[in-house]
Amino acid sequence: MTDLDSAKEKISSGSRLNRAEILALYEDNDLLYLGESARRMKERKTGKQVFYTVNRHINLTNVCSANCPLCAFQCHSGDNRAFTLDLNDVEKILRESAQIKDLSEIHIVSSLHPDKDFDYYVDAVKLVKKILPDVGINAFTPVEIINFAKISGKTVDEILRTLINVGVTSLAGGGAEILSNRVREIICPKKCTADEWLDVMRTAHGLGLRTNASMMFGHIETIEERIDHLLKLRDLQDETGGFVAMMLFPFHPDNTELGKRFNLRRVGSWEDLKMLALSRLVLDNFDHFKAFWVMLTLPIAQLALNFGADDMDGTIGEEKIIHAAGAKNSTGITREKLRAIISEISYTPVERDSFYNKKFSSSQS
Repeated sequence: MTDLDSAKEKISSGSRLNRAEILALYEDNDLLYLGESARRMKERKTGKQVFYTVNRHINLTNVCSANCPLCAFQCHSGDNRAFTLDLNDVEKILRESAQIKDLSEIHIVSSLHPDKDFDYYVDAVKLVKKILPDVGINAFTPVEIINFAKISGKTVDEILRTLINVGVTSLAGGGAEILSNRVREIICPKKCTADEWLDVMRTAHGLGLRTNASMMFGHIETIEERIDHLLKLRDLQDETGGFVAMMLFPFHPDNTELGKRFNLRRVGSWEDLKMLALSRLVLDNFDHFKAFWVMLTLPIAQLALNFGADDMDGTIGEEKIIHAAGAKNSTGITREKLRAIISEISYTPVERDSFYNKKFSSSQS
């Protein structure tokens, strides 16, 4: 029996795929088969429901010491693009956000500012908790957590306990890129290592802090490295059960040093959908997959709902990191438009909080 035949037999029986079988599925390039198989797995887990949330993104600063070639968001202090919000700025955004009906989540990710100390980030979270006491706070990536530990002299465990105590309810999943140190040495050499990223997530899960997971693909990584990335996430989820949702980011090369250095072009929609479907089949212990419309565009995000995704993420309000790299979508969307996109393909829109607790379904408004 070939690896491809074995993979299809396992998919049919609901068994777990191994590395060789995953590679065979990728190389077979049968998008419709992958999509149908991923859709069936999604529906076994969450039925005809597709989730979305009412959230607001806040990027505190784009001044960064990492200087990653993959990033178009970062800049140096003094650059005319540079910004750093002070706490009064943050408070203004939060007061505006408080007017949003049924706001569920504030999402905070930023850069590695060379001069801001850990207290700045703690005080920002305290402000969210003060002004929006009932809203979930999904904040900071493992890359940021490692940086907080370095600049404060605290352990990762201490950093996470502090953030939990001031109101952080879940950890963002960014910064994973590809969990290969070969790749990371080229695309983000000053960020944490693959093992450090995984260890932050393991520590967070051990403290009861749920997190998201991610993968950024379509740059210099090999297909085997993509697969190994997924297997590392699957192994950690087996160990802790702490991941809430998975999100795939196709790399946007525009305006990045990495894109110029390797003459990279954004992968096509075929690859977006293929990797989503394949990831859903590999990560059999993840319930939720996001079709992040800012990255994919709304039409492809809608199509992704038939390729294994069960979540459109949220209304967002404002997003700067991906747009800096060339994303052309608007920075926000209404809940009404999200519901319409989901309903159009005969799924049931369900408004959720950070942990997929239902707030409203299509029969409610």
